[in-house]
Amino acid sequence: MAVRRSAGLLLFRRAGGGAQVLLAHMGGPLWARREAGAWTVPKGEYVPPEEPRDAAVREFTEELGLPAPPGPYLPLGEVRQTGGKTVTVWAVEADLDPDAIVPGTFEMFWPPRSGTVRAFPEVDRVAWCTPDEARARLVTAQRAFLDRLAAHLAAGE
Repeated sequence: MAVRRSAGLLLFRRAGGGAQVLLAHMGGPLWARREAGAWTVPKGEYVPPEEPRDAAVREFTEELGLPAPPGPYLPLGEVRQTGGKTVTVWAVEADLDPDAIVPGTFEMFWPPRSGTVRAFPEVDRVAWCTPDEARARLVTAQRAFLDRLAAHLAAGE
């Protein structure tokens, strides 16, 4: 079985003497009432030979309905999530109005076994978070990206 791969962009901005990161709350009925572990870096799947960074830019636009910031892109490496998916992320300094997103959609049978297909937003909201807020909200494996970004910022990169 092929490894599932996703790539994404972690936006950050400097605010209040520190940094904030932009997270997306996963859309659809399975995540509607969850907060902890229901937020993610805006990302999506790709299949090689597509380059991960190209996929990250494409997926940002698909997920949020806005063009990806121009960069420069700071590589934060990859993590493997509990479901086995490998996620590769780049950080990019930019500002974005959370109210400006126009999320893409996906379809699924809902309610289960009903035979009815419904469309749901890929993400139902985005928010700027402090690193501590982000750590409490993010999918567990993606918390490593916060640590890597903090290390780069502390080093003055």
